Amino acid sequence: MAQIFHPSMNVIAKACIFAVVVGICAVTVIGSLLDRSPYVTNQGVIRDQPVPFSHEHHVRDLGLDCRYCHTSVTDSTFAGLPATKTCMTCHSRIWTDAQLLEPVRKSWRDEIPIKWTRVHNLPDFVYFPHDIHVNKGIGCTTCHGQVDQMPLMFQAANLQMRWCLGCHRDPQEYLRPRDQVFSMNYVLNDLIKQKYSTAAHPVTDQNSLGEALIAAYHIPTDGRITNCYTCHR
Repeated sequence: MAQIFHPSMNVIAKACIFAVVVGICAVTVIGSLLDRSPYVTNQGVIRDQPVPFSHEHHVRDLGLDCRYCHTSVTDSTFAGLPATKTCMTCHSRIWTDAQLLEPVRKSWRDEIPIKWTRVHNLPDFVYFPHDIHVNKGIGCTTCHGQVDQMPLMFQAANLQMRWCLGCHRDPQEYLRPRDQVFSMNYVLNDLIKQKYSTAAHPVTDQNSLGEALIAAYHIPTDGRITNCYTCHR
């Protein structure tokens, strides 16, 4: 019987199969890296704003509480963005001629709200209520990072589902007392340990504190907070 293909075709066929396998693996790896990259997640990316507001200056240097600007964070799904009158509370008296703040003054004169660019912007199919997380003991820095060290605001976490599930599966690692939620420099100290310790459940570290707060704040441990419906409604 006559040979149809030259023997060298065996080598070519093997090389093609190898190239296809390597190509599929490469596409998978590149796709996975791309999915986790700032190009997709916007993690670490500074967004342009109409006014270059410095959290570092206002929070660290001046000591403003998060709730001064984000007024609805404790009782609404949306944290809220500051109205122009909030800015003008101070800037009608200080830095009144600063060119940097002209957009704020113009907004006040024209009675047109400043169009801030959202930095932490979840997809529409994600249900994230700020009030529940705050009232259950999740600190601002857990999701937003050390905003008191950010001259310009950026997204500290990737906000992907695996990141959210990490907290929902092991909430005890992230919980803190409610009166410490807005602290930028929260640490588990002896006073907190003493306050939440019982004879049956002494608090010695973050894990034991978290378990105590799960009970105190009635956080479900039956799998409800990892159910798809919890975040996708």
